[in-house]
Amino acid sequence: MSINRRQFITSVAAASVAASFSARAQEPAKKLKACIIGDTNNGGYGHDMHLIFALRENVEVVGLADPDEAGRTKNGAEAKAARLYADYREMLEKEKPDLVVVGPRQTPKHKEYLLACAEHGCHGIIEKPLAVDLAEADEIIAAMDAKKLKWGIGFNFRATALMAHVRKLVVEDRILGSVLELRARGKEDNRAGGEDLIVLGCHVFDMMKYLLDKPSWCAADITFNGKPATKQNIAEATEPLGPIVGNRISATFGFAQGVPGFFSSMKNKDGGGRWGLDIYGSQGIITIRMNVDAQVFLLRDPSWAPGGTELKWEPLPGMPAPPPGEQKLTRYLPIIDDVIACIGTDKTPMCSIQDGRDALEMTQAVFESYVQGGGRVAIPLKERTHPLKRWA
Repeated sequence: MSINRRQFITSVAAASVAASFSARAQEPAKKLKACIIGDTNNGGYGHDMHLIFALRENVEVVGLADPDEAGRTKNGAEAKAARLYADYREMLEKEKPDLVVVGPRQTPKHKEYLLACAEHGCHGIIEKPLAVDLAEADEIIAAMDAKKLKWGIGFNFRATALMAHVRKLVVEDRILGSVLELRARGKEDNRAGGEDLIVLGCHVFDMMKYLLDKPSWCAADITFNGKPATKQNIAEATEPLGPIVGNRISATFGFAQGVPGFFSSMKNKDGGGRWGLDIYGSQGIITIRMNVDAQVFLLRDPSWAPGGTELKWEPLPGMPAPPPGEQKLTRYLPIIDDVIACIGTDKTPMCSIQDGRDALEMTQAVFESYVQGGGRVAIPLKERTHPLKRWA
């Protein structure tokens, strides 16, 4: 039986995720040297990214850099780093690591960190979002590609065996029939709107792309306190992530075969709990809520509204169990295992910085569409600098 490109990619991704949990049984004898870049006062270590090598016996954490002395001492001890540094450049120069973790979630220094890692020939993983804008992302990826370096990004939810299973059921097994649309929302907490789009939107955009490949266009509307957002409403996010605008965002993306994908985030008194992605098909719905413990359910109903019928939400059939162990130690395991497996090959990591750029492009397309009047803008975007900086 022949398979198409999408089916092939799905099967490879599922196999890669499954293999990552058993890969440690076949570790090479040589230990890889790893360093950790953190900054306690500027983005910290993401979601415990300094612990990313805790379950890997073939990796030795030789250094941790953090300009904050107290944070350096605390996180260095937790990571079991052999040596501590105030300056990450000094660490890279002295330790010459094979792998680097870039932990700060704030984007302004991501390009600086990654270009330094490229200069020293390091592979690794970085916390999301990738960069402030597409121009920075392009420069980062060009530097890594020039030296054939392998870098992953912290899309830890999409990297799970659970999401690979969802994709197989939807794309290969067609459990929902034909996919008709995707609907996503941010967390809609105090960051609702522009900041929610950047911080949480990148996760759901990455999952949209994982299911349907990259979109070809975006159209968006943005308001601030119920009125059309203006240049005067542009502000910095609560943590340094670049400029944002609006506390209500509604965006539509165009995927292949005319399938639309929707993203919304709106400031409201009942925010929270809705962050996730719903997949609507001709035969039902799969709902995914991206909490600490993922909640995924299936409704087998083409009407999408069973009302008083006996049809109910049910657990996803064949749902894989999460990997054993403490989640803060296992959440990035598939990503870093895959990065290591890709070193020295022509393969791109399953959650790559290229994927990080694609998710960033979708967030930038939302701002770009609004700046240009709310109509469709083509993806890839021609202008690579930040739309709100050009607008201001």
